[in-house]
Amino acid sequence: MRRRAGIEVASRLEATPDEIWSWVVTADGVNDELRPWLRMTVPGGGEFDLGAVEPGKPIGRSWVLLFGLIPVDYDDLKLDEIDEGRGFVEHSKMLSQRWWEHIRTIRPVEGGAVVTDAVAWEPRLPLPGAAMRPMFRAIFGHRHRRLRRRFGGAPAR
Repeated sequence: MRRRAGIEVASRLEATPDEIWSWVVTADGVNDELRPWLRMTVPGGGEFDLGAVEPGKPIGRSWVLLFGLIPVDYDDLKLDEIDEGRGFVEHSKMLSQRWWEHIRTIRPVEGGAVVTDAVAWEPRLPLPGAAMRPMFRAIFGHRHRRLRRRFGGAPAR
């Protein structure tokens, strides 16, 4: 059995959980976190509506585009849990990953909130999951720097 690898990145932001949630669950919010290196398409086109998502049911395929243009991966999105204003649990399959888990939590603290992304994966290619750790740490580190730029704050922990 393959071992799954993982990372965790957290930031203390100077905004309320509701302010953060209302931004991070939109296509604009996700793509702002990824910009300028990556962009994700919206399944079915149009705007992403988390309120219309039924937990546990596939949402659709989102393409991951390098520099917003070149397809480098896809994510067959599925949110297994949605806790409005507090986070979500995503379990998906990707072109590059046999198994993908992204857990985002938003925890209120005095003067703001702590956003934590815990990510785990199992590559499709026959290589250890740890080989991809630096890439995913860089991507999620970048996402959190973008969140801190938008809302103010600092790395947590």
